[in-house]
Amino acid sequence: MTENNPSPVVTDNLANQRRRKLGLTLLGTVCVLAAAAWGIYWLDIARWIENTDDAYVNGRVLQITPQVGGTVLAVRAEDTDDVKAGQVLVELDRADARVALEQAETALAQAVRETRTVFANSNTLVQQIKLRQAEAERWRQDIARRQAIAETGAVSMEEIYHARDSLKAAEAALATAQEQLVASQTQTDGIKVENHPAVQRAAARYEEAWLAWSRTSVTAPVNGQIARRNVQIGQRVAPGTPLMTVVPLDQVWVDANFKEVQLRRMQIGQAVKLHADVYGSSVEYRGRVLGLGAGTGAAFSLLPAQNATGNWIKVVQRIPVRIGLDPQELAAHPLRIGLSMQVEVDTHEGHAASISAPAAPNAARFETADAGIEQARARVQEIIRQNLHAAAHG
Repeated sequence: MTENNPSPVVTDNLANQRRRKLGLTLLGTVCVLAAAAWGIYWLDIARWIENTDDAYVNGRVLQITPQVGGTVLAVRAEDTDDVKAGQVLVELDRADARVALEQAETALAQAVRETRTVFANSNTLVQQIKLRQAEAERWRQDIARRQAIAETGAVSMEEIYHARDSLKAAEAALATAQEQLVASQTQTDGIKVENHPAVQRAAARYEEAWLAWSRTSVTAPVNGQIARRNVQIGQRVAPGTPLMTVVPLDQVWVDANFKEVQLRRMQIGQAVKLHADVYGSSVEYRGRVLGLGAGTGAAFSLLPAQNATGNWIKVVQRIPVRIGLDPQELAAHPLRIGLSMQVEVDTHEGHAASISAPAAPNAARFETADAGIEQARARVQEIIRQNLHAAAHG
């Protein structure tokens, strides 16, 4: 084999070297590009992400208790049942409350009629005063006529004395009637029958009896799910006895416990991505930081650590961070209290602020309907109207 015609083995070695060099070049290029991409990703995104798996779903657990005592006649809800606000959960025996309500209604009707009589007496006294005034004036004129003819002997002095006594009696009766009118007017001037103190007092007692009667039906304060039902039919319960709990699952949030070193750039309003262990990574929730806890979990524990005892060991502390969830995402994928969550907070937003930044006012406020006192007041007005009408046409 000549020098100008290398052997096949040498040719294969040269080709392999070129391929190896090309492969190494490509591999190095890929590594450099991957490192550059990771560096860009870390600078722009990763270094701003704080994550933790020490996070759990939390929510309000509303304890249902009666406001009046009684015997349980019916239980209308069981554990895991979905209930609506205002739905009856427990019914108590309302026989005593019904009797008290009927007595209060009768007392209110009687108060209206008696007060209406007081107003009517004022008009009667006005007429009596006019009658007494006319009677006194008649006696004055009679005395004047008798005195005019007394010198003629036609009228004896005894008759004049009797006339004067009758005048005094008429004037005394007039004064009595006037005082009675003043006393009556002090109770009626400037007010109407429905505003009279006696009527208002009876109306307040009716409202009190109505509330006691209505509270024999224990209702759900909000929409939610029943948990921990422990009331039984026939049980005698006192005011404040725990009957069951209602959990509004559409109002849950996440408490994420971050290490203290992760809170340097964390603040209210930052975006959060969450994954629930129950659904896996295929379901992603998006939320916002609502607030940071006022202290670490150890500080609020039953037996807080005493660092001044001499055997102190530094432990990284965790602070709970409350994260709000999107109601629409909650409706699509419901969560239960206590479920584990994976949390990632993007601290790039407003990273200049510190954890000491004041929290924005929490716009969410939870409330329930009132006791329906307006229904009782409407019934009071109806009772007053009916009895005023009956008194006027009686």
